[in-house]
Amino acid sequence: MTKSLNILLIEDDAIEVMKFNRVLKTLDLNHKIIEANNGEEALNILKVKEFIPDIVILDLNMPKINGIEFLGILKEDDYLKYIPAIILTTSNNHKDVLECYKIGIAGYVLKPLKYDDYVERIRKILEYWSTNELISQ
Repeated sequence: MTKSLNILLIEDDAIEVMKFNRVLKTLDLNHKIIEANNGEEALNILKVKEFIPDIVILDLNMPKINGIEFLGILKEDDYLKYIPAIILTTSNNHKDVLECYKIGIAGYVLKPLKYDDYVERIRKILEYWSTNELISQ
């Protein structure tokens, strides 16, 4: 059975955020999205512990605290380290992929150029995680 997810979306590009939200609306998905513009803002959201996401979807290339730095901090926190983190980025740099998996990400997804391909990738990500057993915080 699929369930509604609480998703922390960490993305500094406003167009990418709008695109992600548009996909959810197009697919008629009722997930709760909390947006952060960078890793620092995301950590502040998580620190308050009012909103604990089921999954985190993040870009790598962001100002202040980038995706890899954010992941390192997230995975060191005993309370937050079990939240699945999925990279959604344009970087297909092998070093980035390897570093992210070493830190403990749940997935690494490249943003495709074609919108229809993007919709399909987001659909698959959310379908998978909404049927997965997740740790309740």
